[in-house]
Amino acid sequence: MSHDLFKNTEIPHYVEKTVNLLENAGFEAYLVGGCVRDLILNNTPKDWDITTNATPEQIVALFPKTVYENNFGTVAVVWEHEEENEKSDIVEITPFRTEGKYTDNRHPDSVVFTKNISEDLKRRDFTVNAMAYRSKTGELVDLFDGIKDIKDKIIRAVGNPDERFQEDALRMLRAIRFSTVLGFTIAQETLEAVFHNHDLLEHVSKERIRDEFIKIIESTNPSLGIILLEKTKLLSHIIPELREGIGCEQGGAHKYAVFEHLLGALDHAAKKGFSTELRLAALFHDIGKPRTRRPGIKKAYTFYGHEVVGAHMTKKILERLRFKKDMSELIVQLVRSHMFFSDTEQITLSAVRRIITNVGKEHIWELMDIRECDRVGMNKTEAPYRLRKYHAMIEECLRDPISVKQLAIDGSYLMHTLGINAGPRMGWILNALLEEVLDDPSKNTVEILSIRVKELELLNDKELKELGEKAKEKKEEVEQEEVVKLHKKHGVTK
Repeated sequence: MSHDLFKNTEIPHYVEKTVNLLENAGFEAYLVGGCVRDLILNNTPKDWDITTNATPEQIVALFPKTVYENNFGTVAVVWEHEEENEKSDIVEITPFRTEGKYTDNRHPDSVVFTKNISEDLKRRDFTVNAMAYRSKTGELVDLFDGIKDIKDKIIRAVGNPDERFQEDALRMLRAIRFSTVLGFTIAQETLEAVFHNHDLLEHVSKERIRDEFIKIIESTNPSLGIILLEKTKLLSHIIPELREGIGCEQGGAHKYAVFEHLLGALDHAAKKGFSTELRLAALFHDIGKPRTRRPGIKKAYTFYGHEVVGAHMTKKILERLRFKKDMSELIVQLVRSHMFFSDTEQITLSAVRRIITNVGKEHIWELMDIRECDRVGMNKTEAPYRLRKYHAMIEECLRDPISVKQLAIDGSYLMHTLGINAGPRMGWILNALLEEVLDDPSKNTVEILSIRVKELELLNDKELKELGEKAKEKKEEVEQEEVVKLHKKHGVTK
């Protein structure tokens, strides 16, 4: 790449190969759109798009494997790897084109292929995405000051923003997404156009809305995106339930209204790099509070059952936005269970085990993460004593108890291989073996334990019982030592 803006960037080999095949066949080939923007920002593009003056048929004829099944001229070029199980690389190539009217506010009624790159760029959404780069000549086509807007960190619609959003209403949501992900501000006239056209989002499929919303949630500052969605009235078309928390004061230990509290919890989840599921659970965990708020003592309110109401609301939201079932079920479960927390001086290990059973061992720590987000959203510390105590109790419930199951041999082996009869003597023998293994783990082999069993079998019942009872005491002592270590690890007392 010869342009100064691309000195520190690399184009993948398969993209270079695609460009070169087009250029060597006598066509113009430009990198275009988001990949050019990302290269200028020194970010790694997720997608590579090329535009050319070749027709779809001419593109298909040039490449060994392509997919061309649309009305807009886009040809997907597939580069397969020789290594098995490695995903293919895909480059999308679209001919220079102009577009007809958008009567459905989403797709053009018709497209016309053109030989002019300038005509193609005029149809693009934002100036930062309306640049094209031709590596063969080093030419950067920037008709709408996209580079200036990148330097100024501004999202600005190409041409008339009302026209751009009326053509494709999803662009309004994309403006919010780019602003959130890139950390750019939205130009005033573009932001006003989103506000004036927000109702057009009703023409966009829930799946496309969901995908853009997820990208906002996965950004480093998702609350900014939610605030922009609210200011432009787009939020009322996506998750109007969230708006119920605006101005819904909680009182008591809660410094913020429900809406601000949920945004704080969401931002903490983003700060900690939590998964999309956890971020959404953090955003929704108290969504049921406005519908359950009742006057409480003094200036506080009560929200009895808000986790149940919130779980039902969350389920409907995720169904409406067409989230996958397994993802939805986890988020709903985390919202439903987030009120597990109680007085650690009174709660029992059996209660903790029930919580683990409810959410599953694989998700119990995610539930703890949601609790952390809840606390930080209240402007409190991440891990107070009670939360650390709960961590310790969960670990205590999850760890495998010390038992004869850890021995290299079991009762079945004793009966069928060593000829020991089932009964009290077998239990005493296994306990005695466990004590010796706890003292010296190197003895936990089939060979060593088998020899020791034969020696123990020579003892009378009284001697063997005393040995077995003593071994039980040893096991309990070691168990207690392990629990003490665990509590010390979390900085709590028993």
